[in-house]
Amino acid sequence: MKSLSLSCLLLTIFISQSQAEPLSSCTVRFPSDDAARLKCYDQAPPSSTLLNQDMQDEAAQAAIIKAELARRSYLTRVWNLDDLNNTDDSKLGRLEPYRQNYIMVRETNSLNNQPNTPAPLHATLVANPYQSLETKYLISVKADIGTQRDINLFGFKTLRLWGAYTQQSNWQMFNTKNSSPFRETNYEPELIATFGTARESGLKLVNLGLEHQSNGRPMPESRSWNRLYALTGWEWNNVTSLMGRLWWRVPENIARDDNPDITNYIGHADMVLRWEPADKSQAISLLLRNNLVLSNNRGYGQLDWATPINAGDSSRFHIQLSSGFGETLIDYNHYQTTLGFGFSFREW
Repeated sequence: MKSLSLSCLLLTIFISQSQAEPLSSCTVRFPSDDAARLKCYDQAPPSSTLLNQDMQDEAAQAAIIKAELARRSYLTRVWNLDDLNNTDDSKLGRLEPYRQNYIMVRETNSLNNQPNTPAPLHATLVANPYQSLETKYLISVKADIGTQRDINLFGFKTLRLWGAYTQQSNWQMFNTKNSSPFRETNYEPELIATFGTARESGLKLVNLGLEHQSNGRPMPESRSWNRLYALTGWEWNNVTSLMGRLWWRVPENIARDDNPDITNYIGHADMVLRWEPADKSQAISLLLRNNLVLSNNRGYGQLDWATPINAGDSSRFHIQLSSGFGETLIDYNHYQTTLGFGFSFREW
C-alpha cells in the first residue's frame, strides 16, 4: 500500500511538472516541510511565465493581423477579397458599409416642384411647396450571406454572395412652414455575387447584381424599376480604383410602368474612379453615368471629396458636387446642379 501511495505521489509530481505548474508541485512534494516548500517556491520560475509567453504570442499574432488589415486596398476591404472581415462560416456576415454613408446640407440650382413622366396619370398638376435648400442623407449596408472559396472558375478564386440595402432621403428640414416634409426617399435592395481574382493589382473582382429601386410614393409621383448589372473592379498601387458597370433594365408591363423612358436619362452604364493616398488623409471619388446615345446624349456626374476630422475614427468632412439627370429617382428626367456640405461615416 505504501508503494502504491508513493507511486501515486510520484505520478502526481510528474504530471504537475509536465503541465508547468511549479508552485503547485512544491506543495505536493513538500506537504509538511515548510522550509523545503519555501525554498522550492524561491527556486521555481514565476507561475505566469507560460501565460506571459502566450500573451506575447497572441500580441504578435494580433500585430500581424493589424499589419495585414492596414495594407489592404480599398476594393479588398469593401468586398472582403482576402477573407479578413468575417471568418465565421457558421453565421451570416455582420453588417458592413456598402456605398458611402453621409449626411449633408445641399442646394440645387433648379428645383423640381412638378415632377412628371410620359406614363399616364403621372404628371404632378399642382406645384409642391419645396425649397431649394434641404438635407440629404444616404444609408448603405451589406452583409455576406454565403461564401465559396477556391472555386478556380475562369481565373476567379472566390465567390461571395451579398445582400445589400441603400436608402437615400432628401429632407426639407428648413421648410418649417410646410412641416419639413421628406421630398424624396429612394429604397434600393440588391442581391450581389462577387467573383474575386485574388490579384494584388489589375482586375480584382466581377460583380453580378440584381437591383430594385423605388420611391414608395403613390400616384402620380410613384417611380420604380428593376435592373440586372455586371460590374468590374480594377485597382492599382493600393491607392486608385476603378469600377465600371453595365446594366439591363428588366422590362415591365407598359400599363404599370411609372417611368418608361428612364434609361434615356439614367442611362445604361456608370463608372466610379476613386483615389485615396496611403495615409488616408483624404478620398476623392468621381461618378460618371451616361445613356450611351450619341444623338441625344444625357448623363450625370458627381464629385465627392472627404477628409478625416477629429470626431471619431470613421467621421469625415464631406463635400459633394453633382450635375445632370437623376440625382434622385423622382428627378430622373430633371437636369440640375447641386452642391452639398456635410459629414460622411464609416467608409472602408
